[in-house]
Amino acid sequence: MPFARSLPTSRALTRLRVLAAALPMAALAACATTATGPTASAPPPAPVAEAPRPTVSPDQASTYGLFLAGRAAMMQGHNNDAAAYFSAAAQNEGQDHTISQRAFFAALLAGDVRKAATLAPTGEDVDPGTVRLGILVRGVEALAEDNGKQAQAIFKSTELGYPHKSAAILVSPWAAAAAGDVEGSLIHPSLPGDPIGQFFANLSQARLFERAKRYDEAETHYKALIASGDPGALSSLNYGAMLERRRRTSDAAAIYTAALARFPDNSDLQDGLARIKGHKAPPPMPSIRQAASEALIAPAATLMIQHQQDVALAYLRLALRLDPSRDEAWMLVGDVLSNAGDLQAAREAYGRLRPGTDRYITARNKLAWTYQNADDHDGALKAARETLAAAPENQEAAVNLADLLRADEQYAESASILDKVIAAQGEHVDWRLLYARAASLEQAGRWKDAERDLTVALKERPDEPELLNFLAYSWIDRGERLTEALAMVQKAVDANPQSGAMLDSLGWAYYRLGDYKTAVAKLEDAVVLEPADPDVNNHLGDAYWRVGRKTEAEFQWRRVLILQPSAKTKAEVETKLKSGLDGAAAPAVVAGQ
Repeated sequence: MPFARSLPTSRALTRLRVLAAALPMAALAACATTATGPTASAPPPAPVAEAPRPTVSPDQASTYGLFLAGRAAMMQGHNNDAAAYFSAAAQNEGQDHTISQRAFFAALLAGDVRKAATLAPTGEDVDPGTVRLGILVRGVEALAEDNGKQAQAIFKSTELGYPHKSAAILVSPWAAAAAGDVEGSLIHPSLPGDPIGQFFANLSQARLFERAKRYDEAETHYKALIASGDPGALSSLNYGAMLERRRRTSDAAAIYTAALARFPDNSDLQDGLARIKGHKAPPPMPSIRQAASEALIAPAATLMIQHQQDVALAYLRLALRLDPSRDEAWMLVGDVLSNAGDLQAAREAYGRLRPGTDRYITARNKLAWTYQNADDHDGALKAARETLAAAPENQEAAVNLADLLRADEQYAESASILDKVIAAQGEHVDWRLLYARAASLEQAGRWKDAERDLTVALKERPDEPELLNFLAYSWIDRGERLTEALAMVQKAVDANPQSGAMLDSLGWAYYRLGDYKTAVAKLEDAVVLEPADPDVNNHLGDAYWRVGRKTEAEFQWRRVLILQPSAKTKAEVETKLKSGLDGAAAPAVVAGQ
């Protein structure tokens, strides 16, 4: 969800590691149709700062210098530069396996699959994993060049083991189909221990049965996939499309309608019904290359979840070699490159998505965040405003602009934009929108309005830890409804015991209630989990002072000053370092709290 990317910097909110962690990217979502509303998109990636590009000239440096420059470029995520350096070094050095392997991998990551196929290293001195990847690359390149027989021969030449076995198994049936080997394509591949890969293997088999005109078997496969869960409605979409092509439009409509009951926001299902109602032509059967490309997305997305970014990027490059127009692959390439700090290359990837497609707005939103993450706030807001201007009714674009405005401390405008989004949702407002608006309202000094949004959101999601923590901490920090707030924060901590932010709120509640001994224990646990948070350290310093541990209190306050506190917190801490808390009244326990 767009506003999960960045929340404001108030004491109540900096410690809420809110929805980015709660909404991890699922591998199946990479291939599934997504809704276009404000809750549809995954959070933009949080990249490292963009690294400087190496300055060595490939025409002038020594072989060793080129190797070092290539290694530095690859470590910094600049794959195009790395490919150029390693390629030049390999030409100078001949058969040096280390350089040739680096040149192969760099060319692949840069997207030059044709060159990577020619550089694929072999031999006993080469790392086995690299050899296996080279076989996969050569097989995909043959398939991309419409040489199905060569592709099939390459995949048959050896059984690829870890870590490229799943990818090879998913692509091999399509190579057989391209070679005209119908029976060889219908092999019912097994991928034990890989449920995502197995789903796409089964989906490919259903498609291959249709291609072989064995429609009954294709239907059997589709029905089994739907019965087993139908993630993202992919099985229903493919089954319905086949039925449309078979002119069984009423059956296709029934499939789409049943799937919509489970996936009501799926625009592709809605489009399918509209297409049938309008007597329009059915979607064409995907080509072999298109289907093989989609098969590679699943292992790539799985590797991204497992934080194997380089291999994931390699698979995505292979997928795009087979189908350069595959939007979800470009989206994921942008995510990987952004995470690696190559923001310019990430922008180029996001820019490859076509206007009017389902993922275009999401790509534009992520592009805006590449500027934000490079501290180009004006560039980020410009990109977000342009996106919303081009699609003024698109709620995802509106929420993303509101998110960026909040990150840029333009809270009033952020809340104003969310007012329109929330009004457009009618009676059933997504609680996350209320949460986001509350964040902006609280920072804009409109606490009562923020409190109202949080209260409404909690009625919908009474057990949501982030909501409980936000509202309860706000009360605690204001000295209001302390007993009720303590119970709410305890509930949040019970649901998320490893959250330093929530433990800090719990400790601060005990502090406000005057139970300093318990406050110290809770805040010490919080600072272990959030050692770099200035507010947690500040709270712990206050609690130490109240129990007489004044030296430790001063240590914590001094630590706050090196942790980039807000201007307000910095001023408070400097005052406490001069005079402590002796001149400040201890928090009073208010009757009824």
